[in-house]
Amino acid sequence: MIEIKRVTPETAGAFKDVRLRALKDSPTAFCSTHAKESQLPDEEWQQRADRWSKAENDAMFLALNSGAACGIVGSYRLPEKPERAQVISMWVDPAYRRAGVGKLLIDAVVEWNRIRGVRELVLMVTSVNVGAAAFYQRLGFANTGVTEPYPNDPSILEYEMLMEIPLIAP
Repeated sequence: MIEIKRVTPETAGAFKDVRLRALKDSPTAFCSTHAKESQLPDEEWQQRADRWSKAENDAMFLALNSGAACGIVGSYRLPEKPERAQVISMWVDPAYRRAGVGKLLIDAVVEWNRIRGVRELVLMVTSVNVGAAAFYQRLGFANTGVTEPYPNDPSILEYEMLMEIPLIAP
């Protein structure tokens, strides 16, 4: 059974593992690289996990199957637009794709942000990541028309997608 948990210092090892697998599996989906992050010492991963666990408006979530990480996603509130949060680091292990894990991760981000008064989620998806763009559209994200060059390869475009977080009546 898949369990979604917030990254904490206790899950720093799983966080590191899944992040590095994500960077290796889908290099054009992230702004960082496997080569860069695989060189980070364990202390840095522990510090990152600690920061994510203490942030009031930001969170990183892991999808776990029997304790093993099989997905990751994060979000942080945009300081210039507190009603909006950026979705980052979304990835699901290929063995778990099309099994609902990605939806569980996005649902966790939606609920986390809804509780904090966020009304919009935005994310960037590269033009070469067609499967991810289709996944986001199925969940209710739509292209905003904003594009920018992908930082690691300017020949690739990134598209901004937005989802309004529906209000739930008390």
